[in-house]
Amino acid sequence: MVNKIIKLGTEYHVCEACDMTYKEEEIAKKCEDWCNKNHSCNIEIIKHAVKK
Repeated sequence: MVNKIIKLGTEYHVCEACDMTYKEEEIAKKCEDWCNKNHSCNIEIIKHAVKK
């Protein structure tokens, strides 16, 4: 399950598997699915990550 956090009035979504943070919930879910299935990160997904 993707975690939601709000920072400075903006909602972010965090992959529970690798702790990467995204603005879009859909991408965070894709990241978490990939991480859980492959036990690795996908560069095409994490390029959308934002700094916490």
